[in-house]
Amino acid sequence: MKKIRYAIAGSAGRMGRTLIEAILKNEHATLAAALEHDASPYLGKDAGELVGSPCGVIISSEIAAALANADCLIDFTRPEATLVHLADCEAAGVSLIIGTTGFSAEGKQAIENAAQKIPIVFAPNMAVGVNAVFKLLSLAAKILDTGYDVEVIEAHHRHKVDAPSGTALRMGEVVAHALGQDLSACAIYGRQGHTGERPAAQIGFSTIRGGDIVGDHTVLFAGEGERIEITHRSASRMSYALGALRAGRFLADKSHGLFDMQDVLGLK
Repeated sequence: MKKIRYAIAGSAGRMGRTLIEAILKNEHATLAAALEHDASPYLGKDAGELVGSPCGVIISSEIAAALANADCLIDFTRPEATLVHLADCEAAGVSLIIGTTGFSAEGKQAIENAAQKIPIVFAPNMAVGVNAVFKLLSLAAKILDTGYDVEVIEAHHRHKVDAPSGTALRMGEVVAHALGQDLSACAIYGRQGHTGERPAAQIGFSTIRGGDIVGDHTVLFAGEGERIEITHRSASRMSYALGALRAGRFLADKSHGLFDMQDVLGLK
């Protein structure tokens, strides 16, 4: 199997460091470049030192040079940064894996447009287990389509800037689709005060932010006399990183197109 040459955006961040560690340990992957913003104190340092394994790849802000030596860029940064990197990848003809969440409708459209020229995996969660849960939720919602109220509860670390998480929203979309509903028409994001009786078709979202929680997601189906909970808990970011590398291998023979982890895992 050919080694995939990866460039990492936001390499000094929590997810960036996990990706570097995963790549350095993977026999089918090579760290081609590690990127940071212009004011980063990590510029000029060995990327491998961030995870205790010096590798000779120097952290840089020069994305054009980085992409010249890469097959794929992995980006788990912020929407505004990802969209800049999207244009750079399109210009360089380099595939892109997007784990960033919180895009506007315009940002999502820009990703769709770029996918006409380069291959992109865009997913709210790269973990294989989470994507298995998406499949289970679709099945559960079809079975529990009458007499069950649906609530999505998610928890993340204090530094996460978007809420609900992209994963929680995707879980809501999966359930809504299975029930023949439009999430935008039936979702409620938190409750306060005198709310009245809960509408039967409503999908509720509750968000927790605190400490160093990596990511917990539960979808609750509450019926008369019983409660079904489908939960995924992340103990580390490594599951996201390993999923991203799997996505990179999936893109290796693609010339263009927009894909998600359901495509990568053959779950569609």
